[in-house]
Amino acid sequence: MATSTVSSVPLSLNDRITAGILALLIGGFLVFGAGLANSAVLHDTAHDVRHSYGFPCH
Repeated sequence: MATSTVSSVPLSLNDRITAGILALLIGGFLVFGAGLANSAVLHDTAHDVRHSYGFPCH
């Protein structure tokens, strides 16, 4: 029977605020970057990423 333990690292308030702000900035960039980009650009990017991972798509 395997047991797992979870250890937590206490973060200061400053670290949590920094992580939250970074998460908001990255999330906002992804939402607005994808939302306002031309659909052909998004398609071409996804297509290139699939090829870079060796995933056949056509």
